[in-house]
Amino acid sequence: MTLPIEHNVSDTPLAPPPRRRRRGVDRLWAIRGKSSKTEFAVFAIAGLLVPLAGWMALSHSGILPKLFMPDPIRVIARFWVWITREGFGQDMQVSLLRVSMGFLLALLLALPLGLLAGTFRPVQVFLEPVLDFIRYMPAVAFIPLVMLWFGIGETAKMAIIFIGTFFQMVLMMGDDVRRVAMTQIEAAQTMGANRREVIWQVIFPAAAPALLTTARVTLGWAWTYLVVAELVSANDGLGYAILKAQRFLQTDKIFAGIIVIGLIGLVQDQLLRWLHNRLFPWHGRG
Repeated sequence: MTLPIEHNVSDTPLAPPPRRRRRGVDRLWAIRGKSSKTEFAVFAIAGLLVPLAGWMALSHSGILPKLFMPDPIRVIARFWVWITREGFGQDMQVSLLRVSMGFLLALLLALPLGLLAGTFRPVQVFLEPVLDFIRYMPAVAFIPLVMLWFGIGETAKMAIIFIGTFFQMVLMMGDDVRRVAMTQIEAAQTMGANRREVIWQVIFPAAAPALLTTARVTLGWAWTYLVVAELVSANDGLGYAILKAQRFLQTDKIFAGIIVIGLIGLVQDQLLRWLHNRLFPWHGRG
């Protein structure tokens, strides 16, 4: 007589989990993980569409009057009027020149000071207290003094952008230089390099990727100070157009001006990112 075989539920083989899909999810959401070009494009487009959808929903919800919260279509139409009838090209050209000149002047002075402050302790001790003190002063507060010192011309507007970026730039670049590993410096000194050779052939090349990243960050600050700079008796420029639109409750033009400034800054940032990857392709790998 054959007895029936009792089956244990635990002995029943389970279906294998979808490992391939799980591995893809784990890879995508890994800490500091990497993504494919398709995944990058999907998330980047979603990052643009979600705020746009939220903007449109808020505009059509009735929570705020459309006078104060115009929808994207109205902003685009107002931007077209600005381009075709209200001198947008002149405004953009003037603002781009002001930001570029103020930022480049700050960069040309901050780079050697940051290099010296990050290399030599006496320079660091000499500069950091006064720079830490000044960098907390709002650039807007300097407008009356700037007008007295430089008048109301282009120099005054560039000076405001310079003040808003220079002091932080020196401190950040000094920190970038101090992050260079001491082992690299000691190795160069062991091989007979003098002080100048250590600075220009070891410290500066090693800190260059971080210095360029600092320049990218502070360029964004320069654009934020544009509107402040164009408070100084300006008759043109993107910041001036935004302030003028405020007086006439042209909120669609205000939105257009803000978006244009953001787009110009984004283009410049991507150019600096491309330059960073081109000059330092090894940086950040591994």
